Amino acid sequence: MSATTGAIEDRLEEIPPDEDVPETRPPRWGWTVVARKELADHLHGARWLILLLVLALAAAIPLYFASARIRDAASAATGAPAVFLALFTLGSTDFPFLRVNAFVGIVAPLLGITFGFDALNRERSERTLPRLLAQPIHRDDVINGKFAAGLAMISIALIAMIMLVAGFGLFRLGIVPTSGEVLRIVVWVVITLLYVAFWLALGTLLSVIFRRAATAALVGYGLWLLVTIFGGLITSLVGGAIASTSAATTVDAALQAAQIQQLVDRLLPSTLYDEAALVALDPSVTRLSVPVTIGQLDQAQQQIPTLLTLDQSLLLAWPQLVALFGLTILLFALAYIGFLRQEVRA
Repeated sequence: MSATTGAIEDRLEEIPPDEDVPETRPPRWGWTVVARKELADHLHGARWLILLLVLALAAAIPLYFASARIRDAASAATGAPAVFLALFTLGSTDFPFLRVNAFVGIVAPLLGITFGFDALNRERSERTLPRLLAQPIHRDDVINGKFAAGLAMISIALIAMIMLVAGFGLFRLGIVPTSGEVLRIVVWVVITLLYVAFWLALGTLLSVIFRRAATAALVGYGLWLLVTIFGGLITSLVGGAIASTSAATTVDAALQAAQIQQLVDRLLPSTLYDEAALVALDPSVTRLSVPVTIGQLDQAQQQIPTLLTLDQSLLLAWPQLVALFGLTILLFALAYIGFLRQEVRA
C-alpha cells in the first residue's frame, strides 16, 4: 500500500502545477466584441436602410419649408444673429411639427424602439442566447454591447442627417454658421442622442420582459404613440382637472393653474426633450417656466429681448437634461438587472 501511495505521489509531482496551465479568462472589454458583431449585422440588414430613409425624410421635408421661409425673408435676415440655426427651428406655418427639431423629436423614439425591442428576445427565439453566453465573456457584456451598437448606429445616421442639413444651408442658401452656432448644434445632437438612449433603453427593457419580439414591438410602439401623439392631450386633461379645483378667478390663481399644467406636461419625456432642444437651438429663449406671481409676469413682459450664451442656455435647460438622463439610467438599470436574473436554458 505504501509503495502504491509513493508511486502516486511521484506521479503527482510530475504533473505541472495549476498555475502553469493556461486559463481562458473573459476579456476586460468583452462588450466591444458584441458591439462590433451587432454593428456588422445592422450594416448588412434592411433596418439600416430603413433608418437612413426615415431620417432623410425627417430632414428633407422640414428643410424644404425652412429654406422657403428663409429665402422669402432673405433681405430682413441678412446680418441677423443665429440665422443658420433657423434651418433647424423654422418650418411650415400651417403645420408646426414640420420643423427639423420637431420632426426629429417625433422620429427619434421610433429609432430607439426599433433597435431595442428585439435586442435579446431575438437571440432567445433563435436559440442562440445559450451559445452566446457560453463564450468567454461576462453576461452583462451582451446587453451592454447590444445597447452600445444600437446607439452607435442611430448616432451615425443622425450625424449624417445633420451634416446634410448644414451642407444645404452652406451651398444652397449661402449661410455660414458661426462657432457659437456650431456648438449649439453639437449640444442639440447630444441632447437628441440622450433622448434616443431613453427610448432605446425602453426597447431593451421590453425585449427582456417579453419573450416574443412582436409583443415587445407592439407595446413599445404603443407607448410611443401614447406619449408622443396623445401625451399632450392626456396631460392637458389631467392638468385642467387639477387646476379647476383651485377656482381660477384671479390672475394669481390663473398663473398657478398654468404652472400646474406645465408641471404635469413635464412628466412626459417628449416635453423634456422639446424644451431642452428649443433652448439649445434658439438663443433668444430666456424662460421655460410660467410666471408664478403677477410681479414675475410683469418682469417677463418688460424684459428686453436678448440672446443667451451657450452656458446660460444650458443652465436654463439643466433640470430637463438631468431628468431625462435619470429616466434613461433607470430604464437601462431595470433591463440590466432583469437580464442578469433571467434563467437561460439551452
